[in-house]
Amino acid sequence: MIPIDLHTHTVASGHGTTDTIADLAKAAAAKGMTVLGISDHGPKTFCAGTPSYFRSLALSPRQRSGVRILCGAELNILNGGELDLSQDIQAGLDYVIVSMHRPPRRPASREENTADYLRALSQPCVRILGHCDNTQFPCDYEAIVRACETNHVIVEVNESSLMPGGYHQVPGVDTRENYRRLLTLCRERSLPVLLSSDSHGRSRIGEMPQCEQLVRELDYPEFLIVNHHLELLLRRK
Repeated sequence: MIPIDLHTHTVASGHGTTDTIADLAKAAAAKGMTVLGISDHGPKTFCAGTPSYFRSLALSPRQRSGVRILCGAELNILNGGELDLSQDIQAGLDYVIVSMHRPPRRPASREENTADYLRALSQPCVRILGHCDNTQFPCDYEAIVRACETNHVIVEVNESSLMPGGYHQVPGVDTRENYRRLLTLCRERSLPVLLSSDSHGRSRIGEMPQCEQLVRELDYPEFLIVNHHLELLLRRK
């Protein structure tokens, strides 16, 4: 179990769970976690949180069951590189994760995916790049890592991608190899990375064995892993 998990989902994401923030916080406390980040899907995900939900998070309690709560969002990178929540609402959150999902995103070329990633990464409130290992959206990792360095965005290593049968995989392509490439590029530049459960509901929060195995295998420096050094996330652009 890792004591800080920043990519988790509640019932407000519209799928995968009926658990609330309070349910996740109680489970986090029972596991001995110290920080829980709530990052529900943006409004373009079917049945996910509305803009008013994300706006109201600024008023949400920041301590629940003895666990520090950070309020974020996992926003969709739409075709063209736009995000599905306005910047004024993003600015009221502790952090923003950006990632590609289908739907709402339509299939696009490697060049189009890369251009849209770069546009999203340049937006001022974006702090984390979510599961860009996703084999459904081929892209130029060298260009993306350079953009993360320029824009002070943290690359995520996603447990749901690495799990057997993970939903970001397509036949014949291994997300683990994508992560090896990404992490090698990040290590060359001494960039921080974040390990995430991407748990929908309480069941897997703080649990990232595949992520831990991979960073150990690549000897990724502990001081560059955000889960051990939260100040790497909270440092603004």
